Amino acid sequence: MLEEKYVRDLEALVPGQSTTEGATRRTALKAALGVGYAASALPLMAQTAIKTPSDGLTVGEVMIDVNGFKMPAYRAAPAGKTGLPVVLVLSEIFGVHEYIADTARRFAKAGYLAIAPELFVRQGDAQSYGEMAKLISEVISKVPDEQVLRDLDATVKWAAANGGDASKLGITGFCWGGRQVWLYTAHNPAVKAGVAWYGRLVGDTSPLNPVQPVDVAGKLHGPVLGLYGAADTGIPLDTVDKMKTALAAGNAAAKASTFVVYPDAPHAFHADYRPSFRKEPAEDGWKRALAWFKQHGVA
Repeated sequence: MLEEKYVRDLEALVPGQSTTEGATRRTALKAALGVGYAASALPLMAQTAIKTPSDGLTVGEVMIDVNGFKMPAYRAAPAGKTGLPVVLVLSEIFGVHEYIADTARRFAKAGYLAIAPELFVRQGDAQSYGEMAKLISEVISKVPDEQVLRDLDATVKWAAANGGDASKLGITGFCWGGRQVWLYTAHNPAVKAGVAWYGRLVGDTSPLNPVQPVDVAGKLHGPVLGLYGAADTGIPLDTVDKMKTALAAGNAAAKASTFVVYPDAPHAFHADYRPSFRKEPAEDGWKRALAWFKQHGVA
C-alpha cells in the first residue's frame, strides 16, 4: 500500500533508528510557546538547531474558522504592521511542532505574515504518536486533499482579515507539506509563487488523493521552486524528471517553475531537529526561497 511505502521511505531517513523510538514532548514546547505546540515525537536530535527569537514579532496560536470548524494555526508576523505579504507554511506529517513554528518566525523576521495551520487536526493529534506507522495509518492517510485545499483557502481568508495582503501570497511546505504546495498552487489563482521542499511528485491515486502533483503540473497559477535531494531514497530522481517534463508542457507558470537538486542531500535536509539535517543545502535553499518569493511578487 502507498502508506506502507511511505513509512519505509521515512524510516530510511534515519538509518538504525526504529520508528517506535522517541516520545511525545508536548510539555517543553507548551512552556516555550504557551499554545500547546509540541516538538515532533519521532526521529530527531535533542532540539532544533536554529532558534529564532520572537522579539519584535506577534506570535502564537490563532483559531481559523473553516465553515464552523475551528482550526488551530501558528501565526508569526512583525508586530504592529499590516499589509504584510502572506506565506503559508505547511508542515511535515508530524504537525506544527517547534521546527515549523520556528520556520514561521524566520519568515516573520523577513517581513511576512507567516501562518502554519494544523491540517491534520480533524483526523487526530499527529504530535501524540510515538510510532510512525500508526501515525501514517491512523491520521495522515485519512486526510483528504480536498479538506486541505479548503483549510488553506480559509487560512488565506483569515490572513487577509488580520494584517495580511492576500494579493501577495506565497506557500511553502516540507515533505507532506511539499506535496501540498504543488496541489494548492494549481488550486488557488491568488498564489504568486510556491517553494516545495522534497514533496512527493508521483504516486498512486485514491478517493482521498485523486491527483498527484505531476497530474496538475501544467496548471499552476504561480511558479514553484522545488528543492530536492539527490540522496532522497523516497523521491527518486526519475520522478523529478517526470515532473520537469510535465512542467515543460504546461502553462507559463509551469514553464517558469524550476528545481534545485542538492547532490548529497537526503530527504528532510532542512529539518534542523533531525539527523537528516544538512546545513549547507538548508541554508542555500532558504536563501533561494526568499529570493524566489521576492522575484515573483510575494515580498
